[in-house]
Amino acid sequence: MKILIDPGHGRNTPGKCSPDGRFREYQYTREIAAAVVARLQALGHDAEVLVPEFEDIPLSERVRRVNAWCRRLGKDHVVLVSVHVDAAGSDGQWHTATGWSCYTSPGQTAGDRLADCLYRAAEKHLQGHKIRTDYSDGDADKEAEFYILNRTKCPAALVECGFMYNRESLQFLVSPDGRKANVSVIVDGILEFIS
Repeated sequence: MKILIDPGHGRNTPGKCSPDGRFREYQYTREIAAAVVARLQALGHDAEVLVPEFEDIPLSERVRRVNAWCRRLGKDHVVLVSVHVDAAGSDGQWHTATGWSCYTSPGQTAGDRLADCLYRAAEKHLQGHKIRTDYSDGDADKEAEFYILNRTKCPAALVECGFMYNRESLQFLVSPDGRKANVSVIVDGILEFIS
């Protein structure tokens, strides 16, 4: 199984930061992605960061990279998790929205099973923190027309590790416990999925 971890955005993506500008989403997602890959590799799995570059690689190129692995190994032998940090509004102000969530593409897909595994891991590692769900279609994940989810051929999910527009959420995100929890959610979710 080829495990691809996609760190969201890049240092040149405008607006992907906390209201005070000190937290940058691209930097955090790359740190989480690198830690996830390191832990999976230490356990003997074939894992890699999809976008090692610091610039924002276009979504079409990210999809091309994923689907190249799908063509090489078969779509059932590749899994993708895209790592992001949520925002609340586009006004650059602090907000109260909080919580971890996971997205898949609309409809019943292989990504739904991956999301189920990620949600179980979130419930284990993020106890006491809000887990955002949407059971309108029978499962916990939220669904969206995200390019990276809709156009990749393998099971894929996108996680929002928390909110960078909420001071308390942000404090947890950058803490050692928060980083460890978000890495563990992704690692354990993937391990359950591939088992």
